[in-house]
Amino acid sequence: MQFLWAFIVGGLICVVGQLLMDGVKLTPAHTMSTLVVAGAVADALGWYDPLVKFAGAGASIPITSFGNSLVHGALTELEKVGWIGVITGIFDLTAAGISAAIIFSFLAALVVRPKG
Repeated sequence: MQFLWAFIVGGLICVVGQLLMDGVKLTPAHTMSTLVVAGAVADALGWYDPLVKFAGAGASIPITSFGNSLVHGALTELEKVGWIGVITGIFDLTAAGISAAIIFSFLAALVVRPKG
């Protein structure tokens, strides 16, 4: 049953993204930014962790999870070390994802000639 809920929740997040691109005519970059902010707001309100517990990978794999990680890390470090933790906490939970994006983007730019 957990696989079904992961499929449904992950699919609904993707449907929202597709509706933003097709219906509202947002660019993919704007859509991605909107979903990251939505995940951040959901975590700030305390809604994202219960969603991850309910849907598992259906909520932890989409881009909304990145926003969740940013806010979750910032708030956790804020409680531990104070205001400087807001900055350090963001990078604590997301460093691997940010590093991978930079490295793979660089490698792709070496292999494929970018346009623009």
